[in-house]
Amino acid sequence: MGRREIRETIFRLLFRVAFVGVDEMGEQTACFFADTEGQAALSDGDYIRDKLQNILDKLPELDDILAGQIEGWEIDRIGKVDLAILRLALFELLHDPDIPEGVAINEAVELAKKYGQDNSRAFVNGVLSKITRANAGTEIEDMQDGEPAPPEVVKSGL
Repeated sequence: MGRREIRETIFRLLFRVAFVGVDEMGEQTACFFADTEGQAALSDGDYIRDKLQNILDKLPELDDILAGQIEGWEIDRIGKVDLAILRLALFELLHDPDIPEGVAINEAVELAKKYGQDNSRAFVNGVLSKITRANAGTEIEDMQDGEPAPPEVVKSGL
């Protein structure tokens, strides 16, 4: 599988969280790989399971950051497809140094085009762009507290 297909598989699994919760994802993942739709992903199964688990472990942090960036919205009001896409993209921005920022955003927009509603692409792009703009000149990890990095970090380029 290519990176895009792997990302799409992780998105499809992450989407299930909205319906079954985090506690059931071990069983859901096993069912996915046992089903015909998951058979093609078996060769990359360990990578997919590991990345999915890493995202699930970081969900509270990811949701806190998202909640701080979507004014006038609550996390539970975001469409389930859009939320899964945003969680995946934000995890890649924060915790996957192998994926460039632009790639993470572009791939999220592509997933929104394919799986989301008419306005999903613009919504996902807007939220992710806002997060990266608010953090311009700093490391995105500094936003984990919900606030930009202090000026001395910005000036030093750290």
